[in-house]
Amino acid sequence: MSAPSEQPQTGLFEAASSASSSKDEKNLNSDVEGSHDAEDSSKLDNVLSQYSVEQVMSMGRNYALKNGLEPELFAKAAAVARDPSGFNSMDFLSEDDKQGLYEEEAHPWRVPKTLFYLIVMCSMGACVQGMDESVINGANLFFPQGFGIDNGTKRDTWLLGLINSAPYLCCSCVSCWLTDPLNKKFGRRGVIFGSCVISAVTCIWQGFTNTWWHLFIARFMLGFGIGPKSSTIPVYSAECVPHKIRGSLVMMWQMWTAFGIMFGYVMSLAFYYVPARGIGDNGLAWRLMLGSACLPAIIICFQIYVCPESPRWLMGKNRHLEAYTALRRLRKFDIQAARDCFYQNVLLMEETAYEGVSFFGKIKEMVTVRRNRNGAMGAWVVMFMQQFCGVNVIAYYSSSIFVDSGFSELHALVASWGFGMLNFVFAIPAFFMIDRFGRRTLLLFSFPLMSVFLLLAGFAFWIPEDSPARIGIIALGIYLFTIVYSSSEGPVPFTYSAECAALYMRDFTMSFATATCWFFNFILSLTWPSLLAAFKPQGAFGWYAAWNMVGFFLVLWLLPETKGLTLEELDDVFDVPSDQHAAYQTRFLINAVKRNVFKQDVKQLPPLYKHHRMAVTNAAWEDKQTVEHVE
Repeated sequence: MSAPSEQPQTGLFEAASSASSSKDEKNLNSDVEGSHDAEDSSKLDNVLSQYSVEQVMSMGRNYALKNGLEPELFAKAAAVARDPSGFNSMDFLSEDDKQGLYEEEAHPWRVPKTLFYLIVMCSMGACVQGMDESVINGANLFFPQGFGIDNGTKRDTWLLGLINSAPYLCCSCVSCWLTDPLNKKFGRRGVIFGSCVISAVTCIWQGFTNTWWHLFIARFMLGFGIGPKSSTIPVYSAECVPHKIRGSLVMMWQMWTAFGIMFGYVMSLAFYYVPARGIGDNGLAWRLMLGSACLPAIIICFQIYVCPESPRWLMGKNRHLEAYTALRRLRKFDIQAARDCFYQNVLLMEETAYEGVSFFGKIKEMVTVRRNRNGAMGAWVVMFMQQFCGVNVIAYYSSSIFVDSGFSELHALVASWGFGMLNFVFAIPAFFMIDRFGRRTLLLFSFPLMSVFLLLAGFAFWIPEDSPARIGIIALGIYLFTIVYSSSEGPVPFTYSAECAALYMRDFTMSFATATCWFFNFILSLTWPSLLAAFKPQGAFGWYAAWNMVGFFLVLWLLPETKGLTLEELDDVFDVPSDQHAAYQTRFLINAVKRNVFKQDVKQLPPLYKHHRMAVTNAAWEDKQTVEHVE
């Protein structure tokens, strides 16, 4: 196949993040021919756009013949992949094909039940993590007394932090780094199933511990269930869903984490009055709290193999017929499944290291290859800030915080349940906002607000204890912080980390991202009791309020937008040098303030991101099948 003629580079989207939204608006008009500008804009994002219809249809037939698929279906699908918004003018498509493609553009949420089932059931794995965060919150009121570590000494506060943080120590140092080899060996579903089995067993194990170090060991082993699962599920979701609604569906991970947190508080309240039954003071209540976190893991074990395997993972194993079969279950129409199967394979073959790189080779390439380095930096920023925004201080220790503010133990648990409920309810708006406004916008909006609300909660501890306003303002600050977090920094990190890496680095980058998340989670949960004792609530809350302001500038300078682009087309976005990106975003912020705040008549900055890869380059496409095509 001859190389296409060279074309000028064009911006993928206006400013930092508007191209994808502009592109989406144009695509919604696909029931008519549309303007030439709209067609040109959509084609420039597509590596097949520089080939003729006949050339890509030939590529589709060859791909189908090589892999035991239907040649004519994939010929049509290849043409649609070349120009997704121009299907209405393609005479070779049937009316059913056109209707299916129109419905996808105009009503992107009309997807098969299998796809919703996959996202909901797999993301329930997050419930284990969420429930552990909240049931340990309730158990913190009881087990320190039972194990003799409730005396308030430095040793006891550090031991309490160590027990709480044990799973995340395991995740950050060991289990997350097992994700890449485990996924290669067992696939996405196999890793999710195995990690849920470990989670269920270790949650029950916690209920049978009899010393603080025994509980520490059980919780450390729980990390082998949390780490690989948290690394795999977001990637699995991202690889299975259509790119237009990818952010909303992948963020189900965080939504179900929030549900798990809320449900964990329900379990803590349900078991609060359980008598000891001869197991020390309140010895049975906290054991049932910790053991109850096994319930969602057991449910997942029975449901995960009803879902199809990741099509991209199957393609990586050269199992293209199975990949198409999986996509057929995840799309409403054959033409959609064939289009996505063909186009995904085209882009996957363009990965320069598609054949695989060793573990240490990936470490080297994550640092030395700019595209990989920028993606890893973006993942690090969102994962680091998810912890250092301070939310898990509340998730783990809210009951203790509310007791310190003047609540009784039972009322503190009820107030903590309010935190869990708000965390879940306000994750729902993000379901609709993340693909509309973008990941960067949500984060830039949220960090200053979270900083203010943490300061409100912390400074309220200066109000005299006998004042009824003290409890109300502390709770108000925590609840307002939770509302903002749940709609922004809560859902974005795992969604963003699942998107930002090249295919051959995706498992490794997700391992790096989740290890970062769990390491700083470990640091936060380990140090909070001692930080609180040394700085008092005012200083401790102020510490994390300051980090939220740091987070604003980290996002501004280091986080490219990923909204609305396919996972593979993001290569061009992350190939921009980070210093150029930071300088541009600073100028863009100043420009936006001048235009929108001071109403100055200044021109908007030109686009930053350029489209580099204009055609497929893999030599495999030159290998044509010598099969006669009969009309």
